[in-house]
Amino acid sequence: MTVLVIGANGYLGSHVTRRLVDDGNDVRVMVRDGANTIGIDDLKTTRFVGDIWNDAALREAMAGCDVVYYCVVDTRGWLRDPAPLFRTNVEGTRNVLEVAKDVQKDGVLRRFIFTSSYVTVGRKRGRVATEDDAIVDRGLTPYVRSRVQAEELVLRYAREHGLPAIAMCVSTTYGGRDWGRTPHGAIIAGAAFGKLPFVMKGIELEAVGVDDAARALILAAEHGRVGERYLISEKMITNTEVARIAAEAAGVAPPAKSLPLAVSYALATMGTVKARLRGTDEQLSLASLRLMRAEAPVDCAKARRELGWQPRPIEESIREAARFWVGLRDAKRKSKQSG
Repeated sequence: MTVLVIGANGYLGSHVTRRLVDDGNDVRVMVRDGANTIGIDDLKTTRFVGDIWNDAALREAMAGCDVVYYCVVDTRGWLRDPAPLFRTNVEGTRNVLEVAKDVQKDGVLRRFIFTSSYVTVGRKRGRVATEDDAIVDRGLTPYVRSRVQAEELVLRYAREHGLPAIAMCVSTTYGGRDWGRTPHGAIIAGAAFGKLPFVMKGIELEAVGVDDAARALILAAEHGRVGERYLISEKMITNTEVARIAAEAAGVAPPAKSLPLAVSYALATMGTVKARLRGTDEQLSLASLRLMRAEAPVDCAKARRELGWQPRPIEESIREAARFWVGLRDAKRKSKQSG
């Protein structure tokens, strides 16, 4: 089968690419010029260079493909100016959908798998959310709004243009081969190195192993229903528990200090004020803190039932992430000593 991964150098995209190659597919990848591709450089793929605005490159890469996996997203929820979020997550997605719609006229493309987020699902305290729960566009952060609008676009193209699209609502991903050092990966690295000064209490997120998330996307191409969305998460886990598991896997003591939620909000408020006064982007802000706090758990029974998806316990993926960071550190030390 001929498949294309757009955004193959990203964290989830690289794991999707690796699984597709391991499964024996004819894999094409599309990456930006100058992008860090260390996560896929060892894989046998056909590479197309271009971004999501390059229509010619998109058409060439998609031509003759059975499945397109779209794994491009701007996750910088802390940006003071949210315009880049909407340009990439919404308008960029729209451009790719237009090209895919034209390619679909040839009748070859049978699935367009879109990487969405669990934040697009409406969650309320005291109940478990499912794919049927619509989110209310009131008080949403710009990042969440951009993800909601992007997903709505994808499903609209499925309804109105016959694009065989499926939206995969993936939660926070943990695991190895995090070459780009994602924000959640940085927390694991800090805990594994014994250098995480504290953890923030009251932070609890839905989480899933990145390998398991990648497998879910591939299963969706085989068994998913067009025009549907699927929640992809293993369970909720606290920030404190993530740090503890990572530290134990690395053989170091877990962080001894914890930051009360009220203090976290105070620091986030300071970050927000600083961003406004200085015109800077502060990673700890009220908007980013809101993203760290899940309001309610989600039910992934639909993905298990319809896709045959069976994720591993998230603890295993956290341990893999810790071992990845420790191994990378030790390899760098050994290289310096031998040099």
